[in-house]
Formats: sequence, structure tokens, C-alpha cells
Amino acid sequence: MRLILALVALLPLPALADSTRSIVDEHILPGFAALAETTQTLQNTAAETCTRGDPLNTAYNTAFDAWITVSHLRFGPTEQEDRAFALAFWPDSRGATPKALSRLIANADPVVETADTYAEVSIAARGFFALEFLLYDAAFADQGDADYRCQLIQTITADIAAVSDAMQQDWQNDYAAKLIEPSADSPYRTPAEATQELFKALNTGLQFTSENRLGRPLGTFDKPRPNRAEARRSARSLRHVELSLTSLKSLALALAADAPDIQEKLDQRFSKAADVAMRVDDPSFAGVADPGSRIKVEALQSAVESIRQAVALDLGPHLGVSVGFNALDGD
Repeated sequence: MRLILALVALLPLPALADSTRSIVDEHILPGFAALAETTQTLQNTAAETCTRGDPLNTAYNTAFDAWITVSHLRFGPTEQEDRAFALAFWPDSRGATPKALSRLIANADPVVETADTYAEVSIAARGFFALEFLLYDAAFADQGDADYRCQLIQTITADIAAVSDAMQQDWQNDYAAKLIEPSADSPYRTPAEATQELFKALNTGLQFTSENRLGRPLGTFDKPRPNRAEARRSARSLRHVELSLTSLKSLALALAADAPDIQEKLDQRFSKAADVAMRVDDPSFAGVADPGSRIKVEALQSAVESIRQAVALDLGPHLGVSVGFNALDGD
């Protein structure tokens, strides 16, 4: 059985409730509002021009930033209808995304005519990583018919905007209240269960950054895997680590709001990781095979692991939860 977190003690309920409300109001709702706004701008930009380069690439990067900022919140509206995967299908260990896009283009598949019909295609052909291939991969620069590629870009951006708006609406309309005000009819029966969900998001977000965003391109010393880096085509690999750490720091400090000593420790460890990241002059982790470049990425991974340790050993016991198994763990 896979237990994500085990409740071992409880903080006073008012403290838990106040912390959750603050996180919803200051961390979650603004994040999803920004995602909806920037993805709508991306859709509008693609409708005006589907040509690679600015302004489309700028709109793409701004919207992708907004997604990475909330991507650790893998519960509730993000989980419904596989929305998180619809926005970001990665890791893609079998290369499903370029294969799916190539099939669509080769067949001039009419499924691209509307965002509603496109929502039924393989999830690998949707979201930011599919769009990355179309905007940054040379293999797709002149593949198939130019008009079809344009329509494909426009439809993918419309699909991204629709999924993002659905998440924002669900959070605003009722899910925020469910998290803030637990009840017998809510997914969270007590404030402790709501805190448990937020702690899980923090821990899993750190694990994903350490093991996937950093661990996948690092591979092993004898066999580094730079081509496995997240968003390497758009040179966003390091940026995703930095954005994720910034957002996770905000969540961690909010969870530790009533424990100044733990908050200070977490702040120091997150700040150290940010300093280490600034010394990594390799935006796509392409140089992980070079010892001099690799050691900087390894140092960054170690800094993230140091944060995970403080979260597990200090913050978890303070909140009354402990780290167990989650969806990222193997069998």
C-alpha cells in the first residue's frame, strides 16, 4: 500500500486553519490566476502570429514560467482530467511527444480544427512540451504543410489556455473553500488533512526537482544524460529548477509560519540552493558530461536534498506529518 503521509501529531487547529488560508490566498490562488492570464495571452499571441521567435516565444516562456510556479500543486483541480499532464507531459522517456506530433502533421489530421476536439488526442501531443518542439526543434521547422503547422500551434495554445482556465475556475469556485474549511463532505475532513495535502505538495515538488529535473540529465558519472534535461530545447532546464525552488520556498515558509527557528533554517537552505543555482552557467544542462560543469549541477542537487532533509526532519514533525511513499517512488 502506498501511503503518502502519515499523521503522527497535531498542531492546534486554529494555527493549521490560519496557515492554510494564508497559503490559499497568497500562494495558490494568485499562482493559478497568473497561469490563466499568461496562457490566454499565449493563445492570443499565437492567433496573431504563429511564426517562431518573438513575440510568440516570449509569450510561451512567460506562460511556461507561470505553470512551473504552480506545478507542485498536484491535487484537486490540477489532478482532474489529467490536467497537469495535459499541460506538461514530462518525463517522456519513450519520445511520445515528437512521434505524436509527426503523425498529426504527416496526416494533416483535422482534429486540430478546435481546442475541444484536440483535447481528445494523445496527451503527449498537448501542452508546453509539444509546443516546445514546434517552436524550438529544427526538425519541426518545415515539417509538413506550413498552414497546418500554424493551425497546430494555435490549437495547442488554445488547449493550454482552456486547461489553465478550468483549473483557475475550479480553485476559485469551490476548491479553495474545501481546503480552507474542511468538513465531512469535503476531500479534507480536518485542518490537519488539509495541512497534510500541502506538506505532500512541498515534499513531492522538492523530490521531483531533485530526482527528475536534476537527476535525469546527471545520470551517472560514467553515463550522463544531457538529452534527458527538462525543456532543454528552449534552454529552460535550469530556469525550471530556480522557479520551482522560489515557489516551494514560499510554501515551506508559510507552513512554518508559527515556528521561527524552523522557518529560519528553511530560509537559509533555500537561499543556499538559490546561490548554488546562480553559479550554474549551463541553462540546458548540456555540459553535465564535463567534470567542471557537472560538479556545479551535482552541488545544486545536494542543496535541494538538504532542503528535503530539513522538511522531513524539522517541518514534518512540527506539523504533525511524516514523509512516506508518494507517486514518484518506485514499487
